[in-house]
Amino acid sequence: LIKSLTKSEKRHFKLYATRTQQKSSDLKFIQLFDLIDKSKHFNDELAQQKIGIKKSQLSSMKRHLYGQILTSLRLLHKKNNLDIEIREQLDYARILYGKGLYMQSLKLLERIRISADNQHLNLLSLEIMEFQKMIEERHITRSRGVPGKMEQLTESAQKKSQLILRSCKLSNLKIDLHGYYIKQGHIRTSEEAEAFKHTFGILLDDAMRDDLGFFEHIFLHQSYVWYHYILLDFEHCYEHARAWRRKFDENPNMIEEDPDLYMRGFHYELTCLNNMGRFIKFKACLEAFEDFLEVYDEKLSTTSEIIAFLYLNYAKLDLYILTGELDKGIQLIPFIFKKIKSYEDKIDKHRILVFSYKIAYLHLVKGEYDKAIDYLNQIIDLPSGHLREDIQCYARLMQLVAHYEMEHYELMDYLGRSTQRFIDKMEQLNTMQKTTIRMFRQLVKIPVSERQTFFKKCLEEMEEVHQLRSGKRAFLYLDIPTWLESKVRKVSMEQVLKEKFEVHSK
Repeated sequence: LIKSLTKSEKRHFKLYATRTQQKSSDLKFIQLFDLIDKSKHFNDELAQQKIGIKKSQLSSMKRHLYGQILTSLRLLHKKNNLDIEIREQLDYARILYGKGLYMQSLKLLERIRISADNQHLNLLSLEIMEFQKMIEERHITRSRGVPGKMEQLTESAQKKSQLILRSCKLSNLKIDLHGYYIKQGHIRTSEEAEAFKHTFGILLDDAMRDDLGFFEHIFLHQSYVWYHYILLDFEHCYEHARAWRRKFDENPNMIEEDPDLYMRGFHYELTCLNNMGRFIKFKACLEAFEDFLEVYDEKLSTTSEIIAFLYLNYAKLDLYILTGELDKGIQLIPFIFKKIKSYEDKIDKHRILVFSYKIAYLHLVKGEYDKAIDYLNQIIDLPSGHLREDIQCYARLMQLVAHYEMEHYELMDYLGRSTQRFIDKMEQLNTMQKTTIRMFRQLVKIPVSERQTFFKKCLEEMEEVHQLRSGKRAFLYLDIPTWLESKVRKVSMEQVLKEKFEVHSK
């Protein structure tokens, strides 16, 4: 916690902790704070020696320091987090009630309920109303004399509870869909698609789509985004991602309330546009994302900064691959890993290895096969189960391409069998993967003079595979047809990508 504090947060803590003391040195927990802050490798023995306390006192001091830091942070950040401020005011209302000041408590509750409603903080709003009802029930207040006051309060509480129930059902739905994707991935067959659509329809009807509030609309669009993404229907997926972000744009106060959810809308919008190859819209959306970050940069928390860094740079790498501007992507790599290092343990390994996959693909297309293999090994060497299995599968297929280009023919048969075993074990094998593995195992056995004809045959076969549902999914990860086209035409993948971009961007 201490290592995560900014300079302003440390300064605020010192002022808060020493507010009733003449010297900060008189407070041993401040000395503990300074020691942890300045130490690269903290240990208990060092603390006992430097501060002059017993081992039995140290754990209590740590707990006290931890609580003081959190209290200081709450005070500092409540002006930027309305929910924190409302909870504080709710605590004050409870204190007033405990002192027998019922009317003052009710007056405060009414004021903060309006704030909670304006920010769509439904759970807080319901908690406030339940407290109001309890006071009105147990004590004679002036509200009893106001016509319709009590009826209005009970009706509002009933509507709010129904809204929260719908919100819970919709959030459950989007989480269930996300879980389905993690476990099953994209839909592979028509039978799977029909069963999935049927299940989704039942769950969606149960979530009750009428009379939705702000976040309920967002949750509904999130559910549809996952639904269409799993079905590989990027057109409709994009429409819901766009509607999700538009809902925030229509309610700008909610962007400050939950910038992370707003940025996720950008991320899925950009992902769909990239998968569809819509360069003009992709670039416009990316520019809008950058404009948002320029305006809100200083208002973002550390967590929000990390989300912004991930989504923005994923999109930039995708853009440079889409346009064939590989040099720009490669120039971005040092910055990416510098930022990753600055966030240290705050970014999970999966996110880092997604960067590794995209960067490996950049180097592959650029013709820097040894560098591509270095990044691919970071993915392949990770124990299975620690990363999405689909990325591990396609990393191995990309490795086959890189080793072939480096003329490591003696490795190809071994790598092909190893890749097949891994994919069989992961139960990920699809037509594109099967065709690619077979192609490389045959390729090294064919005389060099006959390989051109073989590449043409494979390209035709891959174009047929692309028409299949599983093929559409597979080529999102690894564009084997572009590589085959480069071999048939005897040009670089970079040139083929640039030419495709020029055609599609007109």
